[in-house]
Amino acid sequence: MHFKLIVAMVEDTKTNAILDTAREAGAKGATVLNQARGEGVNPAKTFLGLSINAQVDVLLLLVEEHFSRQVLESIARVGDFDSTSGTGIAVQLDVEDALGVRHQISELSEVVEELI
Repeated sequence: MHFKLIVAMVEDTKTNAILDTAREAGAKGATVLNQARGEGVNPAKTFLGLSINAQVDVLLLLVEEHFSRQVLESIARVGDFDSTSGTGIAVQLDVEDALGVRHQISELSEVVEELI
């Protein structure tokens, strides 16, 4: 079984909705890193040396490759990534090997076999 790692930086106000959507699309879990900071094309605005930008969370989702594209598209839609500037970004990376996912593999095996 092959996995993809989806790394998403999302507005902290949308984290729970994005996680729910990712589960519905086939993700089995996620790791959330709170209180990250991102900067896009335009630098963050500052006021008296303090940055004025929204808090972002980094989501790490290890997803079976047959579900990865639909998870990626689902979280982009819910997070408004393409329609509104600065709302988030997500990338998908190949995973060469993963340990500690045996419980996911046994749960996903039957579902993936039906897809193939």
